[in-house]
Amino acid sequence: MDAQHSELLRFTTAGSVDDGKSTLIGRLLYDSKSIFEDQLEAVRETSERRGEEGVNLALLTDGLKSEREQGITIDVAYRYFATPKRKFIIADTPGHIQYTRNMVTGASTANVALILIDARKGVLEQTRRHAFIASLLQIPHLVVCVNKMDLAEYSQERYEEIKDEFEKFSFKLDVKDVHFIPISALNGDNVVDRSENMPWYEGSTLLYYLENVHIGSDHNFIDARFPVQHVIRPYSDDFHDYRGYAGRVAGGILKKGDQVTLLPSGFSSTIKQIDSFDGELDEAHPPMSVTIRLEDELDLGRGGMIVRENNQPEVSQDLEVMVCWFHEKPMRQRGKYTLMHTTQEARCVIKEIRYKLDINTLHRNQEDKEISMNDICRVVLRSTKPLFFDSYRKNRITGSIILLDEATNETVGAGMII
Repeated sequence: MDAQHSELLRFTTAGSVDDGKSTLIGRLLYDSKSIFEDQLEAVRETSERRGEEGVNLALLTDGLKSEREQGITIDVAYRYFATPKRKFIIADTPGHIQYTRNMVTGASTANVALILIDARKGVLEQTRRHAFIASLLQIPHLVVCVNKMDLAEYSQERYEEIKDEFEKFSFKLDVKDVHFIPISALNGDNVVDRSENMPWYEGSTLLYYLENVHIGSDHNFIDARFPVQHVIRPYSDDFHDYRGYAGRVAGGILKKGDQVTLLPSGFSSTIKQIDSFDGELDEAHPPMSVTIRLEDELDLGRGGMIVRENNQPEVSQDLEVMVCWFHEKPMRQRGKYTLMHTTQEARCVIKEIRYKLDINTLHRNQEDKEISMNDICRVVLRSTKPLFFDSYRKNRITGSIILLDEATNETVGAGMII
């Protein structure tokens, strides 16, 4: 496979403060030869200026100047690298509790979540929080990297202990695929190259796992969903009768000649042609961006959806949603917000706050309904117009919403439809 058509894997890193997330990413970039000499030189100079021995690989990923000076990650930093087998986008998210919102942002589109655990500290509250968010966001694959094994004498016993502890907790979560790797990001053990210090570990290195984990079925290829983003009508003589519906396939496989139903009207038509940037296609699947032409001139605009006749999403103005709250201003019961869902925009009201979730114990608190920043809660919303949606576990695109403050347009929350 040439690099242009190789698969793209998105992964997110999570863990508590100072357990080596940025160093691990720096090590991946450095050992897979994905950084440039000038970047390395700049990092070398900063390391020296800070009086550190060797090259501080974490500085490769702490992108903001304020982060490098404080020595912590505060925003989501996206890094891109490629090996001959795959292309990667990394979302490096902060470990501090006050940045849970950034972790949710970085993780929402990920195929794999890397959770780092410091071998000396074991499973912490933050570890549980991150594992829970990964399961809430339905990230298909979880890799638990037990880091700083060099500081735990590369002890197999310690590694097994942490593995057991994490497994006990993860049974309560909805996580299907969990993989454990003992590493030392600082020294590079089991990151790109196999560790000579841990001959007892017979699994794959982290890079090998990332290059080979099967992500082809992470999208929903069963339920056809095509939210219309834009209607293309080039009023030119060459394309006099052209009318195409542009958007991104959110689920299923759409083929030329397929019988489809248009929402909200409920009319039926047939796919006449599928156009893409590279020309005409026979079929389209997620996450491709295409333009679909139909046999009939029917009313369909932005926010509409093309689906299959006998496989339709739910249509309703009432939604049950798990919301991660992002804003300093608390959520208001009966509060009104702007709601974004696929290509639709509507207004909504919070009808009821069902419960607040304690991330550490997974306990549902039905008494305390004060929802402030970084809280996760279950609510009932009512929107001003019907939305076409699936449950989040069925489709991560048609099952997610974003809430905005009507006055300032700031994002105040992200939600998963139940």
